[in-house]
Amino acid sequence: MTDKHTTDFGYQKVPTDEKAERVRAVFDSVASRYDLMNDLMSLGIHRIWKRTAVELAGVRPGQKVLDLASGSGDLAARFAGLVGPDGLVVMSDINAAMLEQGRSRMVDRGLIGNIEYTQLNAEAIPFPENSFHCITIGFGLRNVTDKQKALHAMYQALKPGGRVLILEFSHPRNKPLKAVYDLYSFQLLPLMGRLVTNDAASYRYLAESIRVHPDQETLKTMLEQAGFERCDYHNLSGGIVAVHRGFKL
Repeated sequence: MTDKHTTDFGYQKVPTDEKAERVRAVFDSVASRYDLMNDLMSLGIHRIWKRTAVELAGVRPGQKVLDLASGSGDLAARFAGLVGPDGLVVMSDINAAMLEQGRSRMVDRGLIGNIEYTQLNAEAIPFPENSFHCITIGFGLRNVTDKQKALHAMYQALKPGGRVLILEFSHPRNKPLKAVYDLYSFQLLPLMGRLVTNDAASYRYLAESIRVHPDQETLKTMLEQAGFERCDYHNLSGGIVAVHRGFKL
């Protein structure tokens, strides 16, 4: 029987009302080296994953996009180019340090005019119903305390005909790949974190949070339970990462 007063924080059980603050502390610690670590730990492949996600999102000129857990803004930057001057991308994150990193990167790249910024919790999206054509969350859903509540909030904020897109670490389909991936995640990743960010614990949490995140079929079912239709997912890199989609019809 599930204890509603506790939740997963990696392999630990912590009080539900403490998880958001713990996640915030993790990203406060790594914010300044976040992009460097993304490149190192994925060997740059995260750029291909994000490009695939953007293609699957089907965003068009003039549309409004909400990018949750934007981090340093890789997805938001791509969407800003696609929606054009008549569209809007709202770049958001629960973590102020990460949102500031993202804002600085957008300004440095000259991406201004069709991007707005807001600090928010994905479980309580502060926009009216039927506001966005597309809502995305890249490598952020596993850090949300109540994932089902967040998916419902996304559904409410979407316009009819809109879609949600979730890019997230998932579960490899192949046993040999899983064995190699586990070795990398629990041995090399924390070591890399210690050397680059002086923080092994945050990257140990990363590895653990991936393992307790719902697998591909479970997350698809959760999307359906939130009201989404025509739900599907696309495995990338053998299922190490998956892109889930759902539509509000």
